[in-house]
Amino acid sequence: MMTVPIGYVATTAIFSWGTFFAVVAPRRPRFLASLSFWCGLGLNEIPFVGIFILAGSTALASAQGDMESAGAKVTAAVAAVATAGLMFSAWRGLRTDQVVARALEEGLGADWRDHVHVPLRRHRPWARILLLPGYMQRRGVRRIPNLSYGDAGRHNLLDVYRRRDTPQNAPVLVYFHGGHYTSGAKNREARPLLYQLAGQGWVCISANYRLRPQTTFPGHQIDAKKVIAWVREHAREYGADPSKLFVAGSSAGSNLAALCALTPDDPTFQPGFESADTSVTAAICLYGYYGYYFGDQPDEPPSPLQPQGYVHPGAPPILIVHGTKDALATVEGARNFAAQLRSVSESTVVYAELPGGQHSFDLFHSPRFEAVVDGVEAFAAWVLATSRRTPDLAE
Repeated sequence: MMTVPIGYVATTAIFSWGTFFAVVAPRRPRFLASLSFWCGLGLNEIPFVGIFILAGSTALASAQGDMESAGAKVTAAVAAVATAGLMFSAWRGLRTDQVVARALEEGLGADWRDHVHVPLRRHRPWARILLLPGYMQRRGVRRIPNLSYGDAGRHNLLDVYRRRDTPQNAPVLVYFHGGHYTSGAKNREARPLLYQLAGQGWVCISANYRLRPQTTFPGHQIDAKKVIAWVREHAREYGADPSKLFVAGSSAGSNLAALCALTPDDPTFQPGFESADTSVTAAICLYGYYGYYFGDQPDEPPSPLQPQGYVHPGAPPILIVHGTKDALATVEGARNFAAQLRSVSESTVVYAELPGGQHSFDLFHSPRFEAVVDGVEAFAAWVLATSRRTPDLAE
């Protein structure tokens, strides 16, 4: 009597389940949207891993003579369909470089490369993408952890990423993590971006900030401003030029970054340090949440709409990147924010909409996020090359 290979069936079932939520990624109702995120994110970003495992599992079952039963043949057919789905997901990720290139041309002009005179990466790191997508450390880059910028303990700590040879007058990127203002940490997201820029001579800073219920609006934003003020005071100790300061964030952190860019020196968000310069050169917003800080809560009045309520003509250049399959922060919200900026701001607005991109697409060295990293580097290089430098007060 032929038996069904249980291990092969279980492996195929698990990866087929994940593939469905990676490829189809339903955004409604909320329950299915959450499943799309939690079950599909990994395979959506690094589908090659799923392809390797399904192919290896099928080959092993065949080598052991377990493919003769009807159940095994049905399982093999399901594995083939799942593999096709993962190949489609991989194709969408590979298209990201074209999408980002078109967004840069639309936002910066077809001749944007003529203004950039620093070397940009020409090839994505395929060895890392295919073999070590979760490995983040990089030779030549040092991470200096847990520097204090405020009095809120571990919630007011930041990490500095810089080249080991200590760059001089380097541009600065300040990054804020996501987590719905209730969770998250400074060493979880966007690390491929932080390490890439640091390896290119930037000084990158990733910061924690107070979370709910410890604080509420505008506590998070005050912490974000404190980080910028800390950079103004201490950047030169780490080889950075605080007059070239970019702010970035993911999800809730994107909301913080956008609001930082739109509210320079606003005393509302700078109690006790009103005189600090909190202006920024530009902002990078990754899969951001653009709406009320905590939604329509029955026990508290909603804050002003964030960050749309602060859009003004003097906003700095902003790059917005969002995925079409985002289950937690709608792509429609990102489109609306980009449209509002473009209708008001006198500065450049670049909007890249990633086909098949899910929330938290910055966790791995994936084809999608590495293309975004290249786009961020190109955007920042263009801003630095075309902006009029304002002498820093510390110079």
